[in-house]
Amino acid sequence: MRESNNPIMRGVIRDNKKDANGYATFGTGLAGAGQASMTHGQQQHLEQYTQGYQAPAGIRPMTIDDVVTKTAMTLGVLIAVAVASYGIIATSGGGDILAQQKMALPFLAVGAIGGLVLVLIASFGRKQDNPAIVLAYAAFEGLFVGAISFVFGNMSVSDTSPGALIGQAVLGTIGVFVGMLIVYKVGAVRVTPRFTRMMTAGLVGVLVLMVGNLVLGMFGVETGLREAGPIGYIFSLVCIGLAAFSFLIDFDAADQLIRAGAPSKAAWGVALGLTVTLVWLYVEILRLLSYLNSD
Repeated sequence: MRESNNPIMRGVIRDNKKDANGYATFGTGLAGAGQASMTHGQQQHLEQYTQGYQAPAGIRPMTIDDVVTKTAMTLGVLIAVAVASYGIIATSGGGDILAQQKMALPFLAVGAIGGLVLVLIASFGRKQDNPAIVLAYAAFEGLFVGAISFVFGNMSVSDTSPGALIGQAVLGTIGVFVGMLIVYKVGAVRVTPRFTRMMTAGLVGVLVLMVGNLVLGMFGVETGLREAGPIGYIFSLVCIGLAAFSFLIDFDAADQLIRAGAPSKAAWGVALGLTVTLVWLYVEILRLLSYLNSD
C-alpha cells in the first residue's frame, strides 16, 4: 500500500460587549453540512475511479505528490484569502467595533454559503476533481475563516489576545491532523464500510442538532448547545472528534485512488475533502477555545 496523506447566526451582536454567544453559531451548521455531503461525495469519487476503471493511454496516474501539491495549493488560496479577510475587517471603521461587526457579516455569509454551495455541487455533481471548483471553494472558505477568526478572537473573549487564540486553534488543528495521520498509518483504526456508515450517521446527527438548535434559537429558545457551559463543551468535543475521524476517510480515499491508478486530476478531490475537514475542525477548536476564555 502506498502512502497517503470535512445556519445562520442566531443573531447579530447586540452591543459592544464581548459575548461568547454573539456570532457563535454562524456557519457552523453550514460547515457540518459541508462535511456530511463531502463524506458522501468521497464515496462517489472512489466509485468513479475504482470500479472497473481503466486509465486511458497517456494519462498519468495519481501519486502522493499530486495529493500533497493540490492540497497545498488549495490551502494556500484559503490562507491567503483568510488573511486578507481578517485584515480588511480589522482595519474597517477606524477600529469601531460596530463597524467591524457590519463588515464581518457579509464576509461570514458569502463565505459560508458560497463554500457550502460549491461543496454540494462537487459532491453530488461528481465534480470533485474540477480544480476551478476546488480553488473557488478555498477562496469562499477563506472569507469565512478570516471573518470567523476575527469574530471569535476580538468579540468573544476578553482575557486572551486574538493572535494567541487563533494560534492555539491553528496548532490544535495541525496536531489533530498529524495525530490522525499516525493513527491511519499504524492501522490503529481501519476504514471499513461499517466505519464509514457510522461516521456518516454521526455527521448527519450533529447536523440535525445544529439545525434544530438554530431554529429554536430563532424563537428565543436557548438549548445551551452552542454556548459556554457543560452542554456546549460536550457538543464541541463531539464535533471535534467527528472531524478528526473524518481525516481517516480522506486518507483512505487517497490510498484507494492511488492503488486504482486514478488520473492525477483525482487528487483535487482528495484536496477538497481534506480542506473541508480542516476548516470544520479549525472552527470547532476555535469555538471551544472561545468558550474556555469567555467572560
